[in-house]
Amino acid sequence: MEDVGGDRLAVDAGLRARAARVIPGGLYGHQNVASLPRGYPQFMSHGLGSRVWDVDGNEYIDLMCSYGPVLLGHRHPRVDEAVARQAALADCQNGPSPRMVELAEAMTDSVDHADWAIFSKNGTDATTQCVTIARAATAKRKILVATGAYHGAAPWCTPGPSGVLPEDRAHLIQYRYNDLASVEAAASAAGDDLAGIVVSPIRHDIGVDLELPDPVFATGLRALCDRTGAVLILDDVRCGLRLHHGSSWEPIGVAPDLSAWSKAIANGYALGAVLGRASLADAVRSIYTTGSFWFAAVSMAASLATLQVLDEEDTVGRTVKIGTMLREGLAEQASARGLEVSLSGPVQMPFLSFAGDDTFALANVFAQRSILGGVYLHPRHNWFVSGAMDEDDLARVLDVTESAFDEVAASS
Repeated sequence: MEDVGGDRLAVDAGLRARAARVIPGGLYGHQNVASLPRGYPQFMSHGLGSRVWDVDGNEYIDLMCSYGPVLLGHRHPRVDEAVARQAALADCQNGPSPRMVELAEAMTDSVDHADWAIFSKNGTDATTQCVTIARAATAKRKILVATGAYHGAAPWCTPGPSGVLPEDRAHLIQYRYNDLASVEAAASAAGDDLAGIVVSPIRHDIGVDLELPDPVFATGLRALCDRTGAVLILDDVRCGLRLHHGSSWEPIGVAPDLSAWSKAIANGYALGAVLGRASLADAVRSIYTTGSFWFAAVSMAASLATLQVLDEEDTVGRTVKIGTMLREGLAEQASARGLEVSLSGPVQMPFLSFAGDDTFALANVFAQRSILGGVYLHPRHNWFVSGAMDEDDLARVLDVTESAFDEVAASS
């Protein structure tokens, strides 16, 4: 395999060295590439449509979409135009712009269960607000969460234990996704103190095959909350607007009481939202939740444009088409080489894993060959198909993954 460092990432290497002197660890959070195979750039320069470029000028077809926020493609012209118009007026002011009211109207019109909306800046804000609202509404404490699920980076939900106190999670009870009996057991353990149940539209834990929801499981959660008075919270941060132009569980006929949103709702601009039923509006009014930049207008303008484009361009339909072709192409390539793979999750958010690859050694080989070939994907996280990806992009991706599968076959 060719050199994965050297001149190819020379500018990136210099930035990493500088970052290490002024940023603990050089970088933090989910975009730290320290755990990825050699060859991944840490610092990016720009993006356009389905492509991104690193600071050394290397070009990639983007199958991570900034880990989900970019839905329509980078620098979508309609979104950029809306952003420029609003930025020419103002962004962060002493009060919100009219965009806030317009966006709340647009989102409540688009999402069946929503009677109101409040806004913030990211997914952790939104999920934490949901838990707080549920406790305010019920005057109870216990929250049920699926084992291994990711709901953000606040102490109550972060996957990293450092700095987290037992008290931060004292009122969380775990259940297994798609296992209704385990939810019933967790609810029984909560007794009369059950405030809410947090659930993702699909199981998208890091490093494991994705699971679509069993409709029996989803309807069972709804019935349990109706029976106990608990609040059903759908964490739609990762899936929202990618699976359906509305709540991700609308196609299976299950409505939550609250839903948390972020990532794709503003096509890469920082925005979080909570949508909910009218019956919870008093609880929202009773809590104090705010942020210096939560009312900024530019991201709301971007979100309004994103919602309009979704309708007009049928982005969900386009990503389903390309995602289906991608999945079929990958399956054919793996089979031709005798490689046993799993392609799980919705086609717009696929996850590829290799049978018996518990240490991700094969996934790392595949990912390294892909990044060197100009396709940006991840060995342990689900990928994302953007609305900007077309059949020419797909052909290029499959050319690269064919070589990646050859590399895996040779190493296994």
